[in-house]
Amino acid sequence: MYEPIRTKSVHRMADDDRNKFPHRSREEELDIQLAGHLAALLAVTDELGDAAAAERIARQVARLRGAPPARHAGLSGADTPALHRRAHALAGRALVVAASRADTAVAILAAERMDAHAAALDAAGLVGTA
Repeated sequence: MYEPIRTKSVHRMADDDRNKFPHRSREEELDIQLAGHLAALLAVTDELGDAAAAERIARQVARLRGAPPARHAGLSGADTPALHRRAHALAGRALVVAASRADTAVAILAAERMDAHAAALDAAGLVGTA
């Protein structure tokens, strides 16, 4: 009465793809995000010329990534207050992610960097200006 199906079906269940692709855990995603924020902060810190702070940040990036970070090679040409504002914002983002993943060392470092950049802006009389 009918011809039997001789080819493989083109239809599949939605769960079939679930195990074919590697998935990251929430902790791994937070590590990647935190390392990215710290690497961006490292680039700005290098540009500001704060070698001691840059080394502390680089150690944390290396711990999170398992390899030393690439260091900032060029200058953006931004003025110093703009760099301090950017660094303050990046340190704030790092602090939020570090708190989320309960990384005390990075949270302390990020809070210290936020304080340092806020103090630099305050000393220049630029607090509250955008």
